Amino acid sequence: MQNKIILLVEDNPDDEELTIMALRENRMSNEVVVAHDGIEALDYLFGQGAHAGRDLSIMPALTLLDLKLPKIGGLEVLRRIRADERTRLLPVVILTSSKEDVDLVAGYRHGCNGYVRKPVSFPEFVEATRQLGLYWLLLNETPPTKAS
Repeated sequence: MQNKIILLVEDNPDDEELTIMALRENRMSNEVVVAHDGIEALDYLFGQGAHAGRDLSIMPALTLLDLKLPKIGGLEVLRRIRADERTRLLPVVILTSSKEDVDLVAGYRHGCNGYVRKPVSFPEFVEATRQLGLYWLLLNETPPTKAS
């Protein structure tokens, strides 16, 4: 589980810190790459901008995607991930504080693999993170990077 990369797309520094603390609290020592806006996320995934030259054969085992992001919103990031053959099959879980049903429906319509509302209390957040990690990083089988 520790060699699988998690891409955390989160613009709120408090939520970023909380997510990383929850991962560590659950003994998940995976590398966490943080993108603070939609452009940073897409640059990382497609090896552009600050991530030009990145080895694109190494993709995140899980992307945790916030919806309300600066520059390019989470739903547009998800749309672009699903539109590109290189990233179409990557597991993407929306992790958001949005309680709007319209966001939930739009997330699934755009191809998210899961939608998790951020729990308010830290113990609940740690438990939600544990369950996400167990499923997506340990139990779930992902397709090969080069899908046939």
